[in-house]
Amino acid sequence: MPKTSARLLSMLSLLQARRDWPGALLAERLNVSPRTVRRDVDRLRELGYPIATIKGPDGGYRLDAGSELPPLLFDDDQAVALAVALQIATTSGAGIEEAAMRALHTVRQVLPSRLRRRIDTLRVTAVESPASRADPRVDGEALLALGAAVHAREILRFDYADAPRRAEPHHLVTWHGRWYLVAWDLDRADWRTFRADRITPRTPNGPRFTPRELPAPDVAAFVASRFRGSSESGDWPCRGEVVLGLPAVTVSHYVRDGVVEGLGPDRCRLVLGSWSWAGLAASIGRFDADIEVVGPPELRAAFAVLARRYAQAAR
Repeated sequence: MPKTSARLLSMLSLLQARRDWPGALLAERLNVSPRTVRRDVDRLRELGYPIATIKGPDGGYRLDAGSELPPLLFDDDQAVALAVALQIATTSGAGIEEAAMRALHTVRQVLPSRLRRRIDTLRVTAVESPASRADPRVDGEALLALGAAVHAREILRFDYADAPRRAEPHHLVTWHGRWYLVAWDLDRADWRTFRADRITPRTPNGPRFTPRELPAPDVAAFVASRFRGSSESGDWPCRGEVVLGLPAVTVSHYVRDGVVEGLGPDRCRLVLGSWSWAGLAASIGRFDADIEVVGPPELRAAFAVLARRYAQAAR
């Protein structure tokens, strides 16, 4: 029979691995008697672990949530995953960076050397653009309040840019390093994406609501369409087609949201979208190749405008 301390750790690991454990199966896995299992459960309870007894013909045990956080056990893969997730959390902009860093330090201190070496090989460095560096971080408590309202399906009352708003919160999402709330705006009767760092929740929340169907296949498609400037089709407001004097394999490396079709060894068709016709023409012009505009006329006109501007700049 293993020593009591080692046996308690083994029992705790088993209780964390699945929801319910029949007493007889637990005794079999630990190679002890059911009486010893009962005594060990009592010892874990004295240490603060909320272990509930399951009534029934076989009886059993379950590790429940308690009022305080007791020590936890992780296997190797879980420990590495937790350390990596904490590193990512320090760059999330969710207002938990300091807490995540302290938690990462705590986890690293107790890791065996073989696991510490594994996580030390991965160092995550957040590189922010100058435009986003000054953006305020999201308050952690506000983020939890938004998530709770989404989960409970309760109407959210909040201040947004110092103006009172009411909305049915549907999803909490991240987009390019920022947090957004996707919600149905009750005052404007339309879908909106609110920046979470500009939201100040009011209490209490309003009544529960029945979720509406998003005007998109999923929340990812909806958010992408909003930032493209079109909520109806989920497409860019300006989309054009050209023929480039480059191989399709070369162009496809630099096109994320377009369609590239090969027309030969040194020609390809490119269909691309953008916020504006001038922006689309400039985006296509970055390819060092001859360009033949297929359409629409707005794209051809945008190339003409840019040509005059570039010619004047060259003079």
